[in-house]
Amino acid sequence: MSCEGHSHDHDHDDEMGVSLQAHIDMSQVYCLNEHEPNAGRSVLKPFVDRLTFDPSLQSPRDDDDLELLMHIPFSEAVSIKYITISGRASIFLPNENEEEATSAPCTVKVFANRNDIDFDTARDMDADVTLELVPPEHTVEVQQNIASSMNEEREEVNLGASLDYPLRPASKFKYCSSVTLFFGDNYAQRLAEAQGRYDDDVIPTEITYIGFKGVGTSVKRQAVQAVYETRGMKKDHKVPGAEFGTKESKGF
Repeated sequence: MSCEGHSHDHDHDDEMGVSLQAHIDMSQVYCLNEHEPNAGRSVLKPFVDRLTFDPSLQSPRDDDDLELLMHIPFSEAVSIKYITISGRASIFLPNENEEEATSAPCTVKVFANRNDIDFDTARDMDADVTLELVPPEHTVEVQQNIASSMNEEREEVNLGASLDYPLRPASKFKYCSSVTLFFGDNYAQRLAEAQGRYDDDVIPTEITYIGFKGVGTSVKRQAVQAVYETRGMKKDHKVPGAEFGTKESKGF
């Protein structure tokens, strides 16, 4: 199957840039509507852990709400070439238990160098880039391993892979001091709507990995002191100056 708009990240490829995980200012990362404190930070894993499912980030099950909004600042200006976003499954049913179901996100809106994005702004404003995310099942490879037994039986082994999505236009993500990610839907919702089932219970969104590839610039970002809620009503998630479309200073 051909893959347009993304590349298979089986191995770390220097031509795509290096992992920018070490450049993330973890202490200033926040995620609105996360199911538990610091769940958003937990999926900004090292590159070597990109295929692990736990820990994960979920939207809260008891709020009947699948949206997530995550702000990720960097400790220095970076040029981001690729973003990777992974979920567990289009619809994950642990032990066939529908009450514990989760769903991978369908789309993500990416905003560069803004500190004024709340849920209302994220829904209404055009992003620097909006990505259609591939279903997690697309990333599963089946490798035929020949057993060493006498009858040489073949055994299927599932191997995970991650996908790198290019961020274009590239000029939007050069000398980038932060990105804000808005996840407004998931595959369970899209499937229900396609089948006309608008009254179905909301299945929480689940994300298992977020990563970036690119290069650092050694230009330090100016620190900004702020305190954020990890949960709360969306109507309370207003950012001062958001109504004026304030652009975040890069601090260079």
